[in-house]
Amino acid sequence: QVQLVESGGGLVQPGGSLRLSCAASQSIFVFNDMGWYRQAPGKQRELVAVITNGGRTNYADSVKDRFTISRDNAKNIVSLQINNLKPDDTAVYYCNADYPYPISTITYWGRGTQVTVSS
Repeated sequence: QVQLVESGGGLVQPGGSLRLSCAASQSIFVFNDMGWYRQAPGKQRELVAVITNGGRTNYADSVKDRFTISRDNAKNIVSLQINNLKPDDTAVYYCNADYPYPISTITYWGRGTQVTVSS
């Protein structure tokens, strides 16, 4: 069973920065895509950023140029650097990972970390 644990959330003023981390319970080298999603109150969960095993990245239009996803296979961590935070970025941020089992791919989720942007 793969476990993902997010950390790094908190309360930050507009314009501030945070670095979120997602630690996996096992080597992430074999994982396919790993990503960050977020869910604001009353809204659906949405994709923020994804990184492939090969290091290719993709971002939601709303966070391009402010968010950077990275992957450290040696430390089993996926990180999300968030700059120039806006109140609309307030949400619970979740990490996920696609594990390619022989028969099918299973997606695992962490429990999330709260990011609140407020003055």
